[in-house]
Amino acid sequence: MNTTPGSTPKTVRFVLLSEKALRALADGDLAGAGAEAGVALDAYFVSERARSMFAYRADQLARDPSAAPWITRAVVSEPDGTVVGDAGFHGPPDESGTVEVGYCIAPAHRRQGYARAALRALLLRAAAEPGVRTVRATISSENAASLATIAGFGFTRVGERGNEAEGLAHVFELPTDAIRTR
Repeated sequence: MNTTPGSTPKTVRFVLLSEKALRALADGDLAGAGAEAGVALDAYFVSERARSMFAYRADQLARDPSAAPWITRAVVSEPDGTVVGDAGFHGPPDESGTVEVGYCIAPAHRRQGYARAALRALLLRAAAEPGVRTVRATISSENAASLATIAGFGFTRVGERGNEAEGLAHVFELPTDAIRTR
């Protein structure tokens, strides 16, 4: 899978963000969320974009606690233990065996290989699950960084979606069989 030429690939691990931690983030309580998660979270985690997303994920867990293994987690750089962003799936596999990835790296840690490392880990996680057949990524046509991140991982553009408020997004998919054979 793709890494930046001439650089050492980053290594990351994921830390669970419980419903309680997600609610704290949605409420802007960075210290409480960090204490619950057991890691020091960056101020990025309580930005407007992040708070809205974490509120949505907390509500998702309240409705369906079984989604916990799939949804967003803190991305931690190894071996130094710095939290560099969040990543996960939008939920458990759907009836066709599809999961959708999502990732966001905090501004201070962008363009250093962390998004690729997080995506690589998510793809390996999906491929290890017998019920997952396809990984989907939906990316705004304006998001050059994320489009560059998935380049080289074998995704195929399968469609578009969008609306006036959010703009056009490209939909990409990757069969887990292709991940397993790499």
